Amino acid sequence: MSQTPRKSAVIGCSLLLIAIGAGTSGCSSDGNPLSAEPYDAADQIAFNGPSGDGRKADPDKPLEITAEDSDGRITDVTARDAAGRHVAGELSADGTRWHSTSPLAANARYTVRVSTEDEDGAPGRKVLTFDTSKPTSKKHLTVTFGPKAGTYGVGQPVTAELSQPVKDRNQRAIVERALKVESTPAVQGTWHWVSDKELHYRPQEYWPAGAVVQARSNLDGIKISDRLWGGKVKPLRLTIGDQVIAVTDAATHQLTLYRNGEEVRSIPVTTGKPGFETRNGVKVVLGKEYFVRMRGTSIGIAEGSADSYDLPVYYATRVTWSGEYVHAAPWSVGSQGYANVSHGCTGMSTANAAWFFENIREGDIVKVINSYGNTMEPFGNGFGDWNLEWKNWRNGSALVGGTPEGPSPWERARLRPQNV
Repeated sequence: MSQTPRKSAVIGCSLLLIAIGAGTSGCSSDGNPLSAEPYDAADQIAFNGPSGDGRKADPDKPLEITAEDSDGRITDVTARDAAGRHVAGELSADGTRWHSTSPLAANARYTVRVSTEDEDGAPGRKVLTFDTSKPTSKKHLTVTFGPKAGTYGVGQPVTAELSQPVKDRNQRAIVERALKVESTPAVQGTWHWVSDKELHYRPQEYWPAGAVVQARSNLDGIKISDRLWGGKVKPLRLTIGDQVIAVTDAATHQLTLYRNGEEVRSIPVTTGKPGFETRNGVKVVLGKEYFVRMRGTSIGIAEGSADSYDLPVYYATRVTWSGEYVHAAPWSVGSQGYANVSHGCTGMSTANAAWFFENIREGDIVKVINSYGNTMEPFGNGFGDWNLEWKNWRNGSALVGGTPEGPSPWERARLRPQNV
């Protein structure tokens, strides 16, 4: 409900004292209106929120504030709820109307601060408070963060699985704005929409070794669309281990493992032969399996054909969902370090595979170079997220996609004024 608009007369010093309850004069000694204490702007504005006791605003409707005095205008509006969530809005060029552009939370208390000025430029102020009602929709959007809490390598993306598809870009922006990922130390990163129901978050570069990464949501009670509201989401906390990067050179037939930038061990290997070339690019370790039975039929090889195989495999480190591993291959030791004879996996001796198995964890990086294979796909077959350049990664965000890149968190900290 809007308040009944009333025209305000020119406010003098005596009326100002009554309006704001001040103990001292609100007019300056030089008569400059800009130096006056702000007057109560209640008579200058109309508000579409509830006015009666116990009445609550409909969170489905945008918040609107208008200037009712033809000789005055609105100069600024800030609105936020008790949880500190700000409401975005737009102010018309002539200062006659402000309206919210982001949804209100349901079942929340809001404080709105309105700044005005009269025809003489004197500042006015009004603080409004109101409550919103409970959601009217029964459909709620929940989010499951991944992976499970624990310690991971520097390449591990944070994932967000949505319970409902979100296709509209504006609705995606609402969801993405509410999904927060913070790390200590701070890094520059953003979400990327993999599909209507899945987002991945990664930094511009790999996570720093030893970082603590926390994901949380402010979606609870937020309106996403007319029939969809945010629900409660369980937060996630990850710890990042040492920086472990294994580089497989398919041309030299060597895998070299680096820990925190220093070479630890070089291992002779074999990779995919012609027709079965190993994928190039960056892959993230998905898991480790002590024993796997590998069959050629799983990758489309006809049983009984020349390339058919059915083998027990040990110390298997998985890097794609389709079946690419780094694993023990005792049958090809004679070719390891000299030739590529596998069906796409990276094979090594049993002793070397056992060592690799013990020195690698989920989230660590396995990078293949100089193979004739295709580049690892970014999504759908594991975590190929790092094969997207940063610009292309940002373009997958509903918030920052297509916008100029701003300063990094540490650059902002450096530019922030320091207390003397």
